[in-house]
Amino acid sequence: MFSLTSRYYGVETAVYTPPSNPDQEIICLRRRFLPPASRSVAAGEHGVSQGERLDNITAVTLGDPEQFWRLCDANNAMHPAELTAEIGRRLIIPVIQGG
Repeated sequence: MFSLTSRYYGVETAVYTPPSNPDQEIICLRRRFLPPASRSVAAGEHGVSQGERLDNITAVTLGDPEQFWRLCDANNAMHPAELTAEIGRRLIIPVIQGG
């Protein structure tokens, strides 16, 4: 369903049947929890500069702007904007392990 590089790759699906329509089945993803940041292996760090965006940081450090979620996971951030809100914040750049 999702590519190997998606944050949702490997997340199980569930089927919801609305009480108002028992013949209808809605397939949805189960909840994805942030993995413990301690599981990330750091490849390095990046200091946030004025006006930087997470997708640009990820493009430079990981080679793909769509992998911003890996920085979120490694830095224990639920909301991506948290990571660039503070100038000078040191972000952990994770080693990409597996798929």
